Amino acid sequence: MLGNILLLIAGLVLLIWGADRFVHGAAAMARNLGIAPLLIGLTVVAFATSAPEILVSIVAALQHEPGLAFGNAIGSNIVNIGLVLGLTAMIRPIKLESATLRREMPALLAVTLLTVSLFLDTFLSRIDGIVMLTGLVIVMVWLARLGMRSAANDPIAQDFDAEIPTDVSMLMASIWLLVGLGTLLIGAELLVDGAIGIAKLLGVSEVVIGITVVAFGTSLPELAVSLASALKGEYGLAIGNIVGSNIFNLLAVIGVAATIQPSAMAPTVLSLHIFVMVAFTLVLFAMTYDYDGKAQLSRLEGFALLVAFIAYDGYVIAQNI
Repeated sequence: MLGNILLLIAGLVLLIWGADRFVHGAAAMARNLGIAPLLIGLTVVAFATSAPEILVSIVAALQHEPGLAFGNAIGSNIVNIGLVLGLTAMIRPIKLESATLRREMPALLAVTLLTVSLFLDTFLSRIDGIVMLTGLVIVMVWLARLGMRSAANDPIAQDFDAEIPTDVSMLMASIWLLVGLGTLLIGAELLVDGAIGIAKLLGVSEVVIGITVVAFGTSLPELAVSLASALKGEYGLAIGNIVGSNIFNLLAVIGVAATIQPSAMAPTVLSLHIFVMVAFTLVLFAMTYDYDGKAQLSRLEGFALLVAFIAYDGYVIAQNI
């Protein structure tokens, strides 16, 4: 057990550091190519922040453990909303001032409902995976068009402009991109090996390990970005980071896993975990809807999200260990 825990921890450390370098390199390279910061943020950065989950998904599927990938994607979305946004809003209420972000929220809801519809027969086939990857391409194109049409004074555009590096040469950006990718691959391999070992020793499913331990670990980069952004007053980045990551988690992570290794789903995935993920997404949509012109995630709402997350994770752990 100790060896598996050490593998898991080493994998998480490498994933977190690798994700930071991968995002840094990808964003700097895109900026050097003259791409607008908002466009970089909505596409390149959003995709890159989901790189840990995507790499874990690929490694798990190749090792014939797609349940770990599915659990990671579902769990990461729950962690991102319940823990990351809940904790961030408790520290500093998150204002939703960006018109671009308000257009992106319904996209997250639509992608979530698409995922649920594919899960209904409790089997994710290769065709389901291809549908999700096709949806990923469509969403990427839509986000690119959204970025090009958005106003230059949109708050989230200013947030991305402030955060995307400007003083990195193309050579250094390429090096960091490759170093980050290599570190992510090694980290994903170690994490998957450790997670599978722990699941077998505890006698629980890989889905449960993915939803709890792995999802928490792979969401740490999002937690760091959202907390730092909120403290600097970059509210659009604080919540936009989560919305974009959740979209890519579902389409890319589950899509890749299902395409590589089609798999039947445990009944509890549909009856509990998917239901909770949808509930969190709907609650976030309701909380951030602009009812009175003052759309924001308050401290009380953040506290409610955090309590709901702790209750859910506590229930899952109590039922399985």
